[in-house]
Amino acid sequence: MSGSKISEFDAIILGAGAAGLMCAAIAGQRGRNVLLIDHADSPGKKILISGGGRCNFTNLHTPPNRFLSSNPHFAKSALRRYQPEDFIALVERHKIAWHEKTLGQLFCDGSAKQILAMLLEECDKGNVTQQLGEAVRNINHSDGRYQITLGDMVATAPSLVLATGGLSIPKMGATGFAYEVARRFGLKVVEPRPALVPLTLGGNEILFRALSGISAEIVISCGKISFREAALFTHKGLSGPAILQISTYWRHRQPVGINFLPDLSDDWLVALKKSDPRLHVRTALDRTLSARLAETLAGQLALEGELANIPDRKLNDAAQRLSHWSFNPNGTEGFAKAEVTAGGISTDYLSSQTMAAKSMPGLYAIGEAVDVTGWLGGYNFQWAWSSGWAAAQAL
Repeated sequence: MSGSKISEFDAIILGAGAAGLMCAAIAGQRGRNVLLIDHADSPGKKILISGGGRCNFTNLHTPPNRFLSSNPHFAKSALRRYQPEDFIALVERHKIAWHEKTLGQLFCDGSAKQILAMLLEECDKGNVTQQLGEAVRNINHSDGRYQITLGDMVATAPSLVLATGGLSIPKMGATGFAYEVARRFGLKVVEPRPALVPLTLGGNEILFRALSGISAEIVISCGKISFREAALFTHKGLSGPAILQISTYWRHRQPVGINFLPDLSDDWLVALKKSDPRLHVRTALDRTLSARLAETLAGQLALEGELANIPDRKLNDAAQRLSHWSFNPNGTEGFAKAEVTAGGISTDYLSSQTMAAKSMPGLYAIGEAVDVTGWLGGYNFQWAWSSGWAAAQAL
């Protein structure tokens, strides 16, 4: 491009989020001349808001079955080669205090800013060049090199890494840019959809909106997958950790089942009838659920009066319904409220060892841009670290 300065690099990484920063830092420290580009004016914006501002930066338990992908085996190699213990060691080298919250979830004692500062310091150690606040205008490939145009700058490199994430949280700048570039170079994309996202309810289930703000520990199931965590009723439907977890597996028109009383046996009402026959169903529910939830569920069960006056069969039916309550979500709250994107660049077109495109020399895809989606609780950050590290080893 005439009048533009052409700068040559060993690798160009598009996206200064978790995966891009990790890949840039490792590749730079391996002696590669790296250019890190992001259209945002500052790096790591999603890192800063994660974990309520404390960054749930990994999980102690990251088996491959906690990651959803069209190819359930794809994530195994990267996750095995760069594990949570490796990232924890990096965190501790930077003297960042951390703690385990629940279910193996690790958070900073202080702030997510510490994780971002650590990654930027690691990039500095690798002499990574950053170009922020300007959108890529053009991408070409010829003579074995990628040519990136942004502003008055033209950068070239034999390797290009797509690390621009997915479509979740568009207000923070999320776009489908990685998918567009992937398709342009012959890679297919598994249809992106919101994941780790609240579910919405309508129709006859609108009555549960009256419970907005009420939470309960439940077991939620969809198909063969289930989670036991807290659920939260909202004015739009259902949220909370349990709901976000199941949303990744939920498909439109699929029912979800909720067990409101996971610690009680199926005959608990009949047993209670024997021990306390004058108790009312509503009062029995009050003992284990919040008053408003107990009232709503009791109303739906349409059982009134003392337990002694209700046949065992009806009590067992009620207990069954409470442990297998079916909801039919009519949708989700979309990418605006989704923590991550499911789907993405198809793993069929990538090497699980290096994250490199099989048919396009020098092209890589990492992090959320790829069709690998982890559970809630630090899994998606671990995928970012592991896939970024794997690509950096090959650059």
